[in-house]
Amino acid sequence: MADSTKDNLVLFPKTLDYYQIQLTRMLETERYGEAKGLLGFLLQCGGEAERHHTEWQALLGWLEAAFPEASSSGLPGSFDDEDQDGDAEDGLRQRVVDRSGQDAEYIPRLIATLFNVDDPEQQLVALGQLAHVEHPDVEAALRRWLGERERHPLVQFRVLQQLRKLGASGPAAMWREGENLLVEIEQTPLQFEDYPQAVQDVLDRVRQTAEVSDPTLAYFAEEMWKECAQTAYGTPVFRRMMEDDDGASDVWAAGLHQFLLEKLHAQSNDEWVREQYGITGDLRFRYEQALRWLRQYAGEGRP
Repeated sequence: MADSTKDNLVLFPKTLDYYQIQLTRMLETERYGEAKGLLGFLLQCGGEAERHHTEWQALLGWLEAAFPEASSSGLPGSFDDEDQDGDAEDGLRQRVVDRSGQDAEYIPRLIATLFNVDDPEQQLVALGQLAHVEHPDVEAALRRWLGERERHPLVQFRVLQQLRKLGASGPAAMWREGENLLVEIEQTPLQFEDYPQAVQDVLDRVRQTAEVSDPTLAYFAEEMWKECAQTAYGTPVFRRMMEDDDGASDVWAAGLHQFLLEKLHAQSNDEWVREQYGITGDLRFRYEQALRWLRQYAGEGRP
């Protein structure tokens, strides 16, 4: 493919999401050569991808410096199916077990990486490797990492999930927006079906409303809402999301639907949305609160 053609590559949002997921899987399973190849491809893409170029360039620079022996490989169309993901996961597990058996400092170095780097992707790489070892220091280190200072919300959530998988229980402290929060580890959802019913109902309401008029919106709603739930987990906002009353799910579903209409179709008038979800009376204020949080979450003054 000629360079001039590459410069004109534009990814559709759904395709961009797919590649982002593949990139995370590659990093977690130590396929650094493939990750370099994918980053090189993504850096040649325009459109929505350009918003991520600075982040991708920094990540590629880190991979080149940290793993120079990992050569770039793979074409975007060849990146992994589920069988390859499973093989890579098994391979990573075996490599981590072998290394930890041969090098007594391997696990302490992974823990130190988790504490000493601020980049969420690098933290997830270390976390992904720690998930495959049984070591007496891991649980205490993860608890200390959570309680030490403010961290990226999605990485905090992954640490809580990992603590639960380790069999940990009881409260864990974490910082969010200057507030020290306590969460019960054993209640941390491992999959979306583990969330309170009110949180799950939000997606059902949006799907029902959008399935005829705008099915694409339903796809983006699912991706965004799952990430929102992870980001808000353990905070006062999450408690509002899981309120079990007649209006809670409608409030958040309406806010999510309206936010996506604004982003996808530049539709600012919310009268139709409020009518569809029955946002009247006292629900109006709660709806506006939810919509404000979603806008902040998406970067218009990130919460």
